[in-house]
Amino acid sequence: MSLFQTLFDQRNFFDPYKGFLSENSDIIASGNTNMDWKETPHAHIFEIDLPGLTKEDVKLEVHEGKVIHISAERKEELDNEKTDKWHCKERSRGSFMRQFRLPDNAKVDEIKASMHDGVLVVTVPKDETKKKHKQHKEVGISGDEEGWSLGHVEIFG
Repeated sequence: MSLFQTLFDQRNFFDPYKGFLSENSDIIASGNTNMDWKETPHAHIFEIDLPGLTKEDVKLEVHEGKVIHISAERKEELDNEKTDKWHCKERSRGSFMRQFRLPDNAKVDEIKASMHDGVLVVTVPKDETKKKHKQHKEVGISGDEEGWSLGHVEIFG
């Protein structure tokens, strides 16, 4: 089936992207992979749904100092194609990649990860020395009137 037929087939008219991630696709859509990010007083905790994958399927790296890079591959299951007939094949197969930047206070050298029931949990401790402290400083503000008045500005640094 051609791309043109897939896009303009009557059944797919209202879902023009349906044909792009078919059973022959070699990419697992990152949109199907949900992530939660929780911040505690001492760490950032990321939970990423990777159903059907094991820890051996997943690779976790830190790039450029503060970018988490998660990749995985779900291989095609071998079956007897001569006798088996598929009626429905919707589960994703292929490669997956997701990356995101860590906060400035992340201790990248102390990152830990675990995988349980298809959920990857990445724990990134916080660097307590990089806490943002509020400092108060009065700053002069010029205006239409002669002279200066004082305003209040919070500076985070």
